[in-house]
Amino acid sequence: MSRQPISATLAGVGLLGASGTASAHVKYVTPGGDSIAAMDFLVEALSDPFNLLVLGVSAGSLVVALALYLRFQPVNCDIESLREALVEYHDLLPWLLRLSIGLPLVGAGFSGYFFSPVFRPAASTFVRLFGITVGFLLLFGLATRAVAALGLSAYLIGLVSNPSLLLAFEYLPGFIAIVLLGGGRPSADHVIAKMAADERTSYSRIDPFYRAVALPFESWVKPYVQFVPTVTRVGLGLAFIYLGLTQKLLSPGTALAVVAKYHLTEVVPVAPELWVLGAGLVEMLVGVMLIAGAFTRLFSGVAILLFTTTLFGLPDDPVLAHISLFGLVSALIITGAGPFAFDTIRHGAESEAPPSIVGE
Repeated sequence: MSRQPISATLAGVGLLGASGTASAHVKYVTPGGDSIAAMDFLVEALSDPFNLLVLGVSAGSLVVALALYLRFQPVNCDIESLREALVEYHDLLPWLLRLSIGLPLVGAGFSGYFFSPVFRPAASTFVRLFGITVGFLLLFGLATRAVAALGLSAYLIGLVSNPSLLLAFEYLPGFIAIVLLGGGRPSADHVIAKMAADERTSYSRIDPFYRAVALPFESWVKPYVQFVPTVTRVGLGLAFIYLGLTQKLLSPGTALAVVAKYHLTEVVPVAPELWVLGAGLVEMLVGVMLIAGAFTRLFSGVAILLFTTTLFGLPDDPVLAHISLFGLVSALIITGAGPFAFDTIRHGAESEAPPSIVGE
């Protein structure tokens, strides 16, 4: 990819960040609720003995269950077998990541928003072209690392100008992981690299990138591939903590409006305040456990359960905006925690990170 298109694209991102942000505070599923001070909400909710009992019993039960598992490890053989089976999917990890980021970007482009439905800049033509182009290139796996680096730069520039893009923070670890892994297979990059590496082909004599750029970069990035699970789980963990804190506990009025709109208290008959507290605390717990790399696959499964419940429970929630979360959490189920994690220390084994995958 030449430097001129990249420079032009980044300049466009800078312009759209400075342009209209009238839609930057539109909520996903509700126009808003009553203005309620977060501290007043927390004090009132936690002063209810029943709420405290439910939260305390839930937290205590979780701690006891995890402690008993660590002590007795009743399904240790099953987990080892699962880990061995998932190793066979490591070579498909780049494809999973490209789908996870590419599909929602294409959807964002056609829908006219920039990474997150809460940010619909005035520069709609550029936003549409950016999302569709970057998304499709990632899906095809063409110039994968360069395109992912471009997407990462665009997201960071947009985030500086509009902090509401923190709601789509999962793009940050997603793009970084793709830059590290490359296109993998199946991808256009893989096919082109095979042709460029075959000295019998005419293409190998005219290809300007494979030996001059791709192979040196592959050699340089190879030692860092092992950190893909670490980057993914820490990024997702921060996203979960942010969502649980800002969209639930610090925005109780809007969260209570969601509970009322979808009659969630009829699903589980507890006070609306307990719904909001529970949802926020569960999201933050998942985030903390992912950052720590503790029971990574278990809490990745909990995250998928949360997403699935949200999609079926909130029918007008934008599905496309959550594909990236689904995909990255699924990637963690495949890779495990990776380096710098409680799980890795507990197993006393080498990192579960995928082997070096040639992105070409």
